[in-house]
Amino acid sequence: MRDHAPEERATADSPPDVWTGRATNRVQWLLACAGAACLALGIELAVDSMWTSGVAPLAMSVVGCIAVGLLMLFGTLAFVHVAVKVDKDSLEVRCGHLGLPRRSIPLSHVVGAEFAPAVTPRQWGGWGYRWRPEKGTAVVVRRGEGLVLSLGDGHKFTVTVDNAESAVRAIRYRLGLAGNAA
Repeated sequence: MRDHAPEERATADSPPDVWTGRATNRVQWLLACAGAACLALGIELAVDSMWTSGVAPLAMSVVGCIAVGLLMLFGTLAFVHVAVKVDKDSLEVRCGHLGLPRRSIPLSHVVGAEFAPAVTPRQWGGWGYRWRPEKGTAVVVRRGEGLVLSLGDGHKFTVTVDNAESAVRAIRYRLGLAGNAA
């Protein structure tokens, strides 16, 4: 007997049940390597140091190098890439290999979605998870296309992602705004 379950493929008018996209920034790997070098220098100073000026300067140098190295290493690796998923209920943004930081926005809180052809780290004050009072919140891992959500509370959320136009179409379709394509 044949199963008559509805097909779950997208048609020309409707997006897939789950839209996924990502964006990557390979430059962040260079900053992560610099962080690893600072960390290695701190460890080298701690293990093999012949400082004659005392323990305090040595301890400050070791702690400083290790702290800067860890901050650079983990701060950059968290934003090497971003993964975006749009399903029937929400948009989820996950950063880095661990998926942290993570943000989930219920589509019931979204009132609009727009395509942004040129999002730059300079507009937001750098790479990463950003907030600017006049612009809202953003996850910026590279320059280029992105999507901008208008939320019901008046705030905006921007994320850089490849193929952002199709993400906007998927969100608008789920919001019943399919006729207002970008």
